[in-house]
Amino acid sequence: MTRCRSGAPLRGYRRSSPAWFVDSSSTVPGLLSIFHEQEMTETVHDTNGHGYLATLVGKNGRFAILRVHSHGLVTIDLQCYEEDNIAQLDNLLNALEKKLKVLLNGNITRIKRLPALVRGAKVDRYWPTADGRLIEYDIDRVVYEEDSAYQNIKILHSQQFGNILVLNGDINLAESDFAYTQAIIGSGKENYAGKEVLILGGGDGGILAEVVKQKPKMITIAYIDQKVIDGCKTHMRETCGNILDNLKGDCYQILVEDCVPVLKKYVQEGRTFDYVINDLTAVPISTEPEEDSTWEFLRLILDLSIKVLHPSGKYFTQGNSVNLTDALSLYEEQLGKLSCPVDFSKEVVCVPSYLELWVFYTVWKK
Repeated sequence: MTRCRSGAPLRGYRRSSPAWFVDSSSTVPGLLSIFHEQEMTETVHDTNGHGYLATLVGKNGRFAILRVHSHGLVTIDLQCYEEDNIAQLDNLLNALEKKLKVLLNGNITRIKRLPALVRGAKVDRYWPTADGRLIEYDIDRVVYEEDSAYQNIKILHSQQFGNILVLNGDINLAESDFAYTQAIIGSGKENYAGKEVLILGGGDGGILAEVVKQKPKMITIAYIDQKVIDGCKTHMRETCGNILDNLKGDCYQILVEDCVPVLKKYVQEGRTFDYVINDLTAVPISTEPEEDSTWEFLRLILDLSIKVLHPSGKYFTQGNSVNLTDALSLYEEQLGKLSCPVDFSKEVVCVPSYLELWVFYTVWKK
């Protein structure tokens, strides 16, 4: 991310104008005249025959890029500081749009002004979706931030979604995301009363808070990061309620430790669970399972989880964005390679803060 040396946020506006054909020799002078009226001076750059490119600098740190592509696309990018006169900048963009329409005699297939991107702000509002689209959230403040031995932890406040847990730059869960919690525990179709339940991950407390309502025999959580638990029990109360206030309760225990040794120990002891809920990580985006360590970790967790699953038990986990079809197909292939044959079903759910459809899996032994 680009930041101003002064620390003041930058706004970046973009206007794109695809046209059937643009003659830069007749179009550029007219556009430059608008910039000149705003006391902006240009520097023309050599594009080796790939259209026209100029950068323009003006007062108050304004900076613009004017490009006329050889295939007919005209792009204008304008940067300014937050304290600049926004109304004046809007007038500049309006004047450029009007001039383009005149110069091209209305021969424009589409003209589009994109919202300003704010760079270098105190609160980061931009987060990518799993399939690579950039989302601007209505985040207005950071309510918690810590670096643990394992990850960077942020809890951000959104006006729409409540507080959002972000781990290492990935949006994990918002207080609005009850749909996620419901999906990963079986969408209301399961009866946890009197059952043994193992939760891998789930440091936000959302899964625990819901399952404990059904009075299971015992819920065991294995989660490695105490700082996530500390942040969530204070700032994610809409998700976890008061369940994280204590690491032990009448029918639950939270083990603050690596789940892999815990799983291996349970395998050695021959212990089984009626439900294993894996909330550790989504299916990796990478489609190279032999080269991605996350896939190796996922396979290990999957194999150990099935080994501690009761013959009539169920294993729940998240998948990933419904758009990541190749990665999801690879995960389903991994299910077919386990030492114990399994079957599975999947459900697609809209998770509010993700702003994309999310796949969840239910796995059971054949």
